[in-house]
Amino acid sequence: MELDDAYSNGAYIENADSYPPRWAASAEDFRNAMRDRSRLDVPYGEGARHRYDLFLPEGAAKGLMIFVHGGYWMAFDKSSWSHLAVGALAHGYAVAMPSYDLCPEVRIADITQQIAAAVAAIAGEVEGPIALAGHSAGGHLVARMLDRDLLPKEVGERITAVVPISPLADLRPLLRTSMNGKFKLDAASAAAESPIDMDHRYPAEVTVWVGGDERPAFLDQAVWLAEAWGADHVIAFGKHHFNVIEPLADPDSDLVAVLVK
Repeated sequence: MELDDAYSNGAYIENADSYPPRWAASAEDFRNAMRDRSRLDVPYGEGARHRYDLFLPEGAAKGLMIFVHGGYWMAFDKSSWSHLAVGALAHGYAVAMPSYDLCPEVRIADITQQIAAAVAAIAGEVEGPIALAGHSAGGHLVARMLDRDLLPKEVGERITAVVPISPLADLRPLLRTSMNGKFKLDAASAAAESPIDMDHRYPAEVTVWVGGDERPAFLDQAVWLAEAWGADHVIAFGKHHFNVIEPLADPDSDLVAVLVK
């Protein structure tokens, strides 16, 4: 369909196929090294994929960072991203990563509800401020968590920072992609799930983060969300859609600093 190319990332990234196995290997190595300070496959719901991993810092946690993965709501799970916890952990934050059901088995609105359930459950395990980061479809999902109708007040008001990384903020363009055969969006459901239209939000500090070498559609999506919410907008020059998340594993990165300040 007419916007398939606009929302195709891998086709424009050199050696794109090498990234998923590298992510998975780095994540597994990290989990092996963190056996004494991790809780894996903790349930937050009844489904097989309703699980999260929790990594604990040395000493008492100063707060909680939750990372929600991307994959166009159709791919991946929590197991590919564990190593991205390194940055926040070094600052004394506990880090959690949930899985969720995938399209077309469920709708995007169902996934939003699942992530809300995960955030609420994880918040019950770790005290202190909550920071949310999500990549691509995960950027959509963490932005949606500021909807006051999704999270209990006692959880939503603990959220101090939200960083949607290369997010999908307006889902209506996806109606013009072949992916919508799996999303099953119509005009009404696309609008209802679009963060740019969320007015009734918890007052967290939001920073929209995007790679400077991303596809124009993702640069646009980042601008749309930043402008709609009056949020900070950071362009990470030299980064594309697949490596823009790598600074989460660097304790000294600007991306981590935004989450744990």
